[in-house]
Amino acid sequence: MNSRPVVLVTGSSRGLGRGIAICCARAGLDVAIHYASNEAAAQETSQLCQSVALNNTQQFLPFQANIGMAIDRIRLFEQLLARFGRLDALVNNAGMAPRVRADITETGEESYDEVMNVNLKGPYFLSQLAARHWLKHPDKSLLPGGYKLLFITSISADTASINRGEYCLSKAGLAMAVQLWATRLANEGVQVFEIRPGIMETDMTSGVKDKYNKLIAEGLVPQKRWGTPEDVGLAVESILNGAFPFSTGQVISVDGGFHLKRL
Repeated sequence: MNSRPVVLVTGSSRGLGRGIAICCARAGLDVAIHYASNEAAAQETSQLCQSVALNNTQQFLPFQANIGMAIDRIRLFEQLLARFGRLDALVNNAGMAPRVRADITETGEESYDEVMNVNLKGPYFLSQLAARHWLKHPDKSLLPGGYKLLFITSISADTASINRGEYCLSKAGLAMAVQLWATRLANEGVQVFEIRPGIMETDMTSGVKDKYNKLIAEGLVPQKRWGTPEDVGLAVESILNGAFPFSTGQVISVDGGFHLKRL
């Protein structure tokens, strides 16, 4: 059984997940680095985590799984517990955009199913595995304030983009999953949070960078800059460190003020 808290960060081989994993390493946690297919990128995340770790005994272990598939989710969870002996926090970060952006009048069911499986079904049922484990092991978390269940959503949870409707629906569903799990687990020593990033500089947005550079310069984001993986990682780190002891089910916007209603 590990003597340090263990956090599983899904989709942490790159992008926001990598930023989260690095911040967790810097905070002194052991990190289970989940990846879908790019093992080399996951190993790179592990090395980056080691470079900022508080001590050289921390562990940063990669685990492969397609979280859209039940058999892979179960295998991931069982392997994690076998290697670490515990789980103190789950950060549901893994997600994908549609492979082809299409108007909602043209969206195919195959794209819809793929995005919903990875972005919504996977996190929902992975959280179920974590919740069942925590309910069987109450008051065993090494984190301040107990176990933590986090969901990385998107401004697309409540901002319509008609050329990627399946993505918006998946994030809106994930936002409701936060409310459901927070309600169910509030009295069980588990805090649940939604972190809602805005326009983030990652691989997912690389193809539309010129478009958003212009929009950001024009004031779409009040702070007038892209968000970074570290911005999201710092929000996760603060929650895991117990910065919000009397909160659960909260939506924490990491969007440079995008959500503000302005005239």
